[in-house]
Amino acid sequence: MSGTNAASGAAPCRFAHYFVICGIDTETGLEPDELAGWQSEGNQNKEGRQGEIFIVVWENFEQSPLKRTFKSKVLAHYPENVEWNPFDQDAVNMLCMPKGLSFRTQADSREPQFHSFLITREDGSRTYGFVHTFYEEVTSPQICSAMQTLYQILDEADSPSSSSCRSAACGGYDASRDTLYVSKALCLITPMPFMHGCRRFLSQMHWAVTAASPPPLPLESYVHNILYEVPLPPPGRSLKFHGVYEPIVCQRPGPGELPLADFPLGQTFTLLGVENLVQLFNCTLLEMQILLYSQDYQRLMTVAEGITTLLFPFQWQHVYVPILPASLLHFLDAPVPYLMGLQSKEGTDRSKLELPQEANLCFVDIDNHCIELPEDFPQFPNKPEFIQELSEVLLHYDISPVGGAPPTSALRELEDDGRNGNLGGEQLAVLELLQGNATLERLQALAKRTGVRVEALKGVGGEREGQGRRTAVEEEELRNAKLNVQLREVFASRFTTMFADYEAFVIQSAPDLESWLTNREQMHNFDKASFLSDQPEPYLPFLSHFIETQMFATFIDNKIMSQWEEKEPLLRVFDGRIDKARLYNVRAPSLRSSNYQRCTILKESAQAIEQRLMKIDHTAIHPHLLDMKIGQGKYEQGFFPKLQSDVLSVGPTNNKWSNRTATAQRRKDRHRQQTEHLTLDNDLKEKYMQEARSLGKNLRQPKLSDLSPAVIAQTNWKFVEGLLKECRMKTKRMLVEKMGREAVELGHGEANITGLEENTLIASLCDLLERIWSHGLQVKQGKSALWSHLLHYQAREEKLEQQQAESPGKNTHTHIYKRTHTRTHTPYMVHLIYNIDIKHIMGEIKTDVGRARAWIRLSLEKKLLSQHLKQLLSRQALTKKLYKRYAFLRCEEEKEQFLFHLLSLNTVDYFCFTSVFTTIMIPYRAVIIPIKKLSNAMTTSNPWVCVSGELGDSGVRQITKNVLEMTFDCQNLGKLTTVQLGHDNSGLLAKWLVDCVMVRNEITGHTYKFPCGRWLGKGVDDGSLERVLIGELALPNADEDFGRGCRTPDMQHSPGQTRRVKPTSAQIQEAIGEAVNSICKHFHKPEKERGSLTILLCGEVGLVGALEQFFHNGFKSARLFQKTVFVWDFVEKAVAYMESADQMGDMQETAEPLGLTCVSLCHYVSAINSSPRNIGKDGKFQLLVCLGARDRLLIQWLPLLLECPVIQQMYEESALLRDRTTVNALIAVLQTLHDFPITLEASLVKGIDL
Repeated sequence: MSGTNAASGAAPCRFAHYFVICGIDTETGLEPDELAGWQSEGNQNKEGRQGEIFIVVWENFEQSPLKRTFKSKVLAHYPENVEWNPFDQDAVNMLCMPKGLSFRTQADSREPQFHSFLITREDGSRTYGFVHTFYEEVTSPQICSAMQTLYQILDEADSPSSSSCRSAACGGYDASRDTLYVSKALCLITPMPFMHGCRRFLSQMHWAVTAASPPPLPLESYVHNILYEVPLPPPGRSLKFHGVYEPIVCQRPGPGELPLADFPLGQTFTLLGVENLVQLFNCTLLEMQILLYSQDYQRLMTVAEGITTLLFPFQWQHVYVPILPASLLHFLDAPVPYLMGLQSKEGTDRSKLELPQEANLCFVDIDNHCIELPEDFPQFPNKPEFIQELSEVLLHYDISPVGGAPPTSALRELEDDGRNGNLGGEQLAVLELLQGNATLERLQALAKRTGVRVEALKGVGGEREGQGRRTAVEEEELRNAKLNVQLREVFASRFTTMFADYEAFVIQSAPDLESWLTNREQMHNFDKASFLSDQPEPYLPFLSHFIETQMFATFIDNKIMSQWEEKEPLLRVFDGRIDKARLYNVRAPSLRSSNYQRCTILKESAQAIEQRLMKIDHTAIHPHLLDMKIGQGKYEQGFFPKLQSDVLSVGPTNNKWSNRTATAQRRKDRHRQQTEHLTLDNDLKEKYMQEARSLGKNLRQPKLSDLSPAVIAQTNWKFVEGLLKECRMKTKRMLVEKMGREAVELGHGEANITGLEENTLIASLCDLLERIWSHGLQVKQGKSALWSHLLHYQAREEKLEQQQAESPGKNTHTHIYKRTHTRTHTPYMVHLIYNIDIKHIMGEIKTDVGRARAWIRLSLEKKLLSQHLKQLLSRQALTKKLYKRYAFLRCEEEKEQFLFHLLSLNTVDYFCFTSVFTTIMIPYRAVIIPIKKLSNAMTTSNPWVCVSGELGDSGVRQITKNVLEMTFDCQNLGKLTTVQLGHDNSGLLAKWLVDCVMVRNEITGHTYKFPCGRWLGKGVDDGSLERVLIGELALPNADEDFGRGCRTPDMQHSPGQTRRVKPTSAQIQEAIGEAVNSICKHFHKPEKERGSLTILLCGEVGLVGALEQFFHNGFKSARLFQKTVFVWDFVEKAVAYMESADQMGDMQETAEPLGLTCVSLCHYVSAINSSPRNIGKDGKFQLLVCLGARDRLLIQWLPLLLECPVIQQMYEESALLRDRTTVNALIAVLQTLHDFPITLEASLVKGIDL
């Protein structure tokens, strides 16, 4: 017990916590490792079922016994336990030897291997393991006999012809002829990732065993030294400690530097290439599912650690298992973001690897230097410039930016050796000599070609060391460290640039930590809309997705909690860099600029590393003789001895470092206890912290040591709960933000969501639905589980209909009645099939994932998503066939809550399908509705229609005479804005009184109403043969809206007939002000968020209508000889007067600008009158106002009309147009429009040549 306490007293400051030995237990013998024998296969099993996610293939009965996997065990670990880091024997054994024991004979390669691993505890803290695996001769007769027996059994099972191949050349084993070797692993478990130092220490321990002479000291001395007498280097300092033969140097970054990262980033870039790595980095930032795939465990670890290191100042918040043991393959079924590494079998084809879900998966094939990316995700900002800067750094260190580039020399060939980069004794000696010596490198290449073996030239190496120079290995470590820090600085510089002003948008509303933690879920911590509005346009697609991730939310949480607690280390470093950048005024000139800024501290960062490694700050105590029993652990070449556990379980009690760290730890404990006493009870605080930090997350880390069915079931239940919670939060966010937008359009408050954010939220919902449908799949077919389910449902329904149609005799009528009855009273089944089978959409989209997302967007836009999914899941037999019992979709209560959350989205309008799929062909149906109570409901003329929307127009479409309805296909028009309606005035009944035009999008179901209420025909109304009608989205009928829930009011109401109630002067002026204000607001929105300017100009509350009221005020429009006088008549008379006055010379004395204004007004009126369009007098006035607003001429024309003598004839003295003060006020209001570039729809200005 005292030994444990002594061992753990200073554990947080020790370099290593445990030394572990794993291998074969000769007492239990050979035990088949069933878990390590599992493979991930996509082939048929013996029962012939296809598509199983993970079929258990017990390979041991089909393979040679030497290639089979057997259970390994932890043979010893020192010390017994550390209080700060309890020893997890199952997890360590599983990760030290993930494939179990491996056997070899003298004919096989027995090169040692190196790999590393990590264990993430439930609180998110990490422990690192570094493993050196080598082969040791089997001396147990029982083990050799058992292996011989296995070969005899295999020979008897096979045919005689195949048994003849059990010779040594064919990989067989004969105990009388062959020597048997088995793998053994030496492992160091450390609190920090000092990969190079641990690797060198373990390799030296192995050399001590294989060397011809025994080591200078017993191995216990070196293990005791690394466990108890070597401290962690202090921050910003370097430390030298001693291995068996050589000193080892490691360094730790200072408080203001990037945190420790010892895994070689250069190797990661070499394996993947810059382009692929940046794409992988982007997917990681957006929290997609990342699966690394390689035969080499160390490659999996190197890439995983490399990519997470580059995330600074953010941290991966989800499942992180760089080496996924065979026993945890079911975790690939997790419906959460993850970053996991899967070992590939030699010769395994990627196409045979069946994964549970691939819709949001980034698959990284490390060995083949390629990646498979998900569909539709935003690119990292300034990606080309970013790749260029990274490539320059790599080329400076002679590394090709292209992944999998061939080695350029014998040196590179050795460094990139496929066996985890770990070399045997001969090759390691060669490497050390070659580095930095071009002559010897050429000699090695020549010797290799001629087949000559090169042994270590100890004299040369000793001479270099005797001169005080760094060894070749130390030079390589320095090179890797400098490359690491420079690559990381380039990545960190990008985040410093993008988030330089993030603090300004952090919302800190809680008075204390306790209230913040208890109300965390209800609080908004970051002003996302304002932050995005302050960013350069090219950054928005990426940033709008990234600020929705859990890693960004955790980053902001840490920032808020830093008010009451010590800053999280990464946050402290990042804020320090931002403060430094502000001090040097780096950010100010580039505010809101998308120009790429290169990293400016590459040289300084590399120099800091080099200075630390050249000048050793601390030297640990040398290994020394221990008080050991004589005769134990006798040296025997090639065999790792059994160490004396009594001397390794107790640390020293009299060294200064131990006492100093223990005192510091006691001081830290007292401070922590005082802090807890002053704030919260520690248990309660920890509970709140875990809950607050787990918002939006599911299970953070799989538990490696407990794999019982109960734990697996609990894990799946956590997934179900997490998915439901995520659905509730996403739908709530979508609903609240969207209603905020609509509240603005109703005149309440300010918008807090942009179209970009809305699209991001909907894309996030699509991802969530895919993950829900992927959870617990029985059968994997295609990359989209949702689309696969829809197709199964469609096939099932079509089969049922076919069976009903083919029913014999008397039942036929009944079945037809039932089918008709079903289609009439449960329309969602029909809509569901229709949405799946729309050829217009699905022909344009080439992938299952894309089709599923299109289907979700379409259903959401039609307000049928919840109903469709409910109908899809109502076929319980199909759901049971497709999903396992624990799947989310088979948890009834959670499924009902999930559908209810989706149902709430029906309360708002989405155009998420129309606005995204802009190039597809869509069928439209147009219906012209005349005023039937009058006799002129029909016309003998030939009518035509042209429908326009935000994305284009349909062109002129002729309508069959007296049919008044037509269907046509054209490219997506977006939200519809106007309809041009006209006829050719032919026949006896050429006059036509139209109430409105209805246009329906036959895919989305949106119906637009275009009110008219006026005549089309010569000699009636204003003589118009063509009218431009402004549209509004029509309310669905009651029967169509059954079950859809409530709906927000319409955005716009377009005008019907001319107003009969005359507004007052004050009301007219207020209406003009509101119309101008709406146009100004329109242009102050981001370009992609603006609605239709046509509605603001020509709609019911538009500028044209408001100015019509102004011109109608006091207008003498009494009938003269049964003829109505229009405002356009006044404009024409005023222009005629100006033209005649100009001809008579009356205007020659007029000021030049006023004369030019007269010319422009006359020119515009003449162009409108000479247009081939027959748009009527009111239409001509509308066009004049629109053109004047576009060309900034309205304020110049108004004084002319005010001064024209014609105004006295046609306007009463009290008219607003005759009041100079009112006109000047109107000019001042209209002047504000000159700041904006007004563009007019083609439907408004068609045929006008100006």
